[in-house]
Amino acid sequence: MCLTPTPAGRHWDGSPSVTRHPRPLRVTATSPSRLLRADQHSRCRRCGNRIDLYPRTDQRPIALHPAELTAAQVPESCRWHLSGGIAHPHGDGSAWCRIPHAVLCPRRTPTCRPHPCLETVRRQLAVRTRRLIDTGAFTPALRTSSSAPGADTDAPDHPIVQMLLCRYLAECPVERLRCVAQTRHRHRCTNPVLAPTGPTGTWRLLPTDPQRGQLALPNTLMAVYDLGHLPYGEQLRWRTQHCPAHAATPGVADLALTGWQPFDPLLHAAHIHTCLPHPPARRHGRR
Repeated sequence: MCLTPTPAGRHWDGSPSVTRHPRPLRVTATSPSRLLRADQHSRCRRCGNRIDLYPRTDQRPIALHPAELTAAQVPESCRWHLSGGIAHPHGDGSAWCRIPHAVLCPRRTPTCRPHPCLETVRRQLAVRTRRLIDTGAFTPALRTSSSAPGADTDAPDHPIVQMLLCRYLAECPVERLRCVAQTRHRHRCTNPVLAPTGPTGTWRLLPTDPQRGQLALPNTLMAVYDLGHLPYGEQLRWRTQHCPAHAATPGVADLALTGWQPFDPLLHAAHIHTCLPHPPARRHGRR
């Protein structure tokens, strides 16, 4: 009986005996974005298909279709290209480009007449959405009616925060803001941005100032979480959305986009509140 010799560097079953450890991802010092592109994908809340998240030049995130498409098949107004991790709203002169997911989302009404090839991609995404719903892997998000402009609630879901002489719209309440830095185990940090023992902001009623180039707005006061009285380093920590531990670590990489959007009083009028949120009532004594 002739036995087959085992190759050098392999086990008896042919599997390699040396385990190759994956190389850690690093962020280039000259990169305009501190994001690691490994985990910058998500699922569309409407159709459940995969989307790639990228920051734009105005610091707002945009969801792009994961695959590149032929530029000749995409309208000029829908062409995007990537440079240094930043999405730019035009083509780069090549034969390929990226397209926003909103143009192909089967749960959205197309705003322009797409190319027949884009209609084919749209139908494929619709079939995939139906398969995800039938198997129970995806449940479409229910449409919730947005609050009217000027509606007063105790806890704004998307508060307006002022820091570094600018105003931003937060993605969630201030107490729920989560650090976006990467931990040693290559997961997103679970610590909140609001330090339990550190300095906090102050809720104030500030006027709704128009941005440059906008018409004059009504002279109304809105609730703003003001961080302007904090030191510059503390305001920078809030802007980068890091916890105190990762803010003190130089060269830390991020695993998620920050939840800040530059506040626009016209676009974000539904999130303007004219009354300060009331602090939770303290109970005295026992029941």
